[in-house]
Amino acid sequence: MPQNDQCIRMEKVGYQVGGRTILTDFDLLLERGVNRTILGVSGSGKTTILKLILGLIHPQSGRIFINGLEITDQPEAVYREQRKRIAVVFQGGALFDSMTVGENVGYRLFEEGRLPEAEIEAIVREKLRFVGVEASLDLYPAELSGGMKKRVAIARALAADPDYIFFDEPTTGLDPIGVYNIVSLMRRLQDAGKTTLMVTHDLATAFATSQRFSLLHESRLAFEGSEADLKACDLANVREFLQPTDASLFV
Repeated sequence: MPQNDQCIRMEKVGYQVGGRTILTDFDLLLERGVNRTILGVSGSGKTTILKLILGLIHPQSGRIFINGLEITDQPEAVYREQRKRIAVVFQGGALFDSMTVGENVGYRLFEEGRLPEAEIEAIVREKLRFVGVEASLDLYPAELSGGMKKRVAIARALAADPDYIFFDEPTTGLDPIGVYNIVSLMRRLQDAGKTTLMVTHDLATAFATSQRFSLLHESRLAFEGSEADLKACDLANVREFLQPTDASLFV
């Protein structure tokens, strides 16, 4: 893979759990400014890739780099420092139910304790304004719709000004308006220079927000390339993912 300090790289990563192989010799390159989607059916290992990069789980083989620093098998303190460069928008939003929207968005900054409270509150309002939910500052997650929770989660991700933002199935469970809002926000983030890595099986969202695509099939990287390359690919497992047939029934 190309050497580039401003990127995240996975080289020949292998991961197994409970006797099941999740990833085999998996390669990934996420360059700054290039937005990538990892595609695959449910349970194919897409979210596992995010957890490996974040250091929440560890590979049995291979190497992982963040901005030129190898983090494979490094102590937790090293992971913690590198993790600050990355923010994650989880599938369910993962907001704290006992905190208001504003407290959720500012949580990481309050925990770090580096900024005065007034500055944190200004950042919180700015990020909520960016995602269009500033009026919900004092509400609790239970008072929000699913789409609003996702937008608040994006605001929380932005608060710490990360280099990379990971999206785990960001449009799952949303109605068409909610999907439109999330796609629009992702595009605005990219226009602002943020690098995004999304895992999803939603092709429409993937094609609307990404330039590069990785497709997982049976624990391996089955395809890597552009949208045009993906649509033109004649590999059977790629065609089956893009255009399922009766052979896919109940698989």
